[in-house]
Amino acid sequence: MTDDASAPENSGVPTVSCTRCDREWELDHELDDLHAGNRAVEQFALDHERHTGHYPDDVTPWIVHCQHCPDGEQFLSERPARRWATTHARHTRHTVHLDGTDETDDLVSPEANESQP
Repeated sequence: MTDDASAPENSGVPTVSCTRCDREWELDHELDDLHAGNRAVEQFALDHERHTGHYPDDVTPWIVHCQHCPDGEQFLSERPARRWATTHARHTRHTVHLDGTDETDDLVSPEANESQP
C-alpha cells in the first residue's frame, strides 16, 4: 500500500499493489463511489482477500482462532480482533488464540471474562 504522495502523478488518490496479481490499483472507486473515506485502503484489502484469497502487498491481518472449535476470523486492526476473541471466549467458554501483526501472540481465556457482566 502506498499513500497519496506516491500515487501516479501525485493525484492524491491512494494506491494499492499486489505482486501476486501483478497489478496496482488507484482507490478512486472506493473513495468516490463507495464513500469509504479514510478506510478506503482497508475496504479494498478486505474485498481483495474475499475475491482472491490473499491480501494485497503490505497488508497483514490479525488472526484469531478458537482453540476448541473451528471458529476464527481475520481483522485488519487489533481492536476488532480483540473484541471478537473476548466475545467468543465469554460466550463459549473457549480459549482463543490472538496472533497480531506486531508480533502479539496472546491467549484470551474465558476465565478473564467471568467478572464482566
